[in-house]
Amino acid sequence: MKKKNIGSSFDHWLREEGIYEEVTATAIKRVLARQLEAAMKEKNFSKAEMARRMHTSRAALDRLLDPEYDAVTLSTLRKAAAAVGRELRWSFVKTWRNVTEEQQNDCASLHPSSV
Repeated sequence: MKKKNIGSSFDHWLREEGIYEEVTATAIKRVLARQLEAAMKEKNFSKAEMARRMHTSRAALDRLLDPEYDAVTLSTLRKAAAAVGRELRWSFVKTWRNVTEEQQNDCASLHPSSV
């Protein structure tokens, strides 16, 4: 027998607490920092070499790699991607902000990977 979800989603709870945007931004920044570190390791780039290729300081690179530092510009991300032979991709996606919980559950039952 399939269990039905009881209560709200985790995203809903984060929104109720007023921390959804902050938590999401931190998670995205952590992923980007890890991806960049992995690309640097793959290329065998030291931090000094990476900073040189980005035409920036080692301190600026350290901020970029710091998962807690979220004041990173698109320009800096683009430079970092180019330095490791990658491309930066972004997109705007629909949010659940104005969708009722019932509509979210309906969507989740039709498309489990979209939630």
